[in-house]
Amino acid sequence: MALFLVQKPLGFLFERTAMLKNTKKSYGWIAIALHWSIALIIIGMLAFGFYMSSLNPFDPGVFELFQLHKSIGFTLLALVLVRLVNRFCMTTPRLPESMRPIERALAHLGHLGLYGLMLLMPITGWMMVSASPFNIPTIWFGLFEVPHLPVPAVLGDKEAASELMKTFHALGAFAFIAVILGHVLAALKHHLINKDGVLLRMLRPQQ
Repeated sequence: MALFLVQKPLGFLFERTAMLKNTKKSYGWIAIALHWSIALIIIGMLAFGFYMSSLNPFDPGVFELFQLHKSIGFTLLALVLVRLVNRFCMTTPRLPESMRPIERALAHLGHLGLYGLMLLMPITGWMMVSASPFNIPTIWFGLFEVPHLPVPAVLGDKEAASELMKTFHALGAFAFIAVILGHVLAALKHHLINKDGVLLRMLRPQQ
């Protein structure tokens, strides 16, 4: 009886711990939490960025909005790096056997595009403020200053480099929207047409 009382909570704890990690069939809670946290931040940041682009940067109060945008951007970059480590260090669930080769290629290309843009957007934003002639510091949520990146000489003077990064940042936002829409449509196709459980395994770990 005493052994049973010990084995039951230990078994429950082991089962819940195991669900933190990915398997060949499903994502674990760590990957799921990172996926949805990053997704919500990206969507919010895209909307936030488009809103800020309509404002006069010299208006009172706009400075604080830019600082907030940059702080969230650095948080996003950190989460993306954690997500990449998680992806490369843990098992990745297999794609359904029913997928055709062209669909598999498109899935891999879509994920590559997403990860590329998840890195490109915060890095171009970081480069943009680093190269800005205004030399405005970035204070992460008012706690500490984030150092500026060195500006490669090949990009020209600081003003030209800042404008180039600003262009890349803006174009990246539109590319991000297109890739996200493709990702969402693919997930809905898997769920509504293929009915292969691909979407469900990113909602909760599957036994």
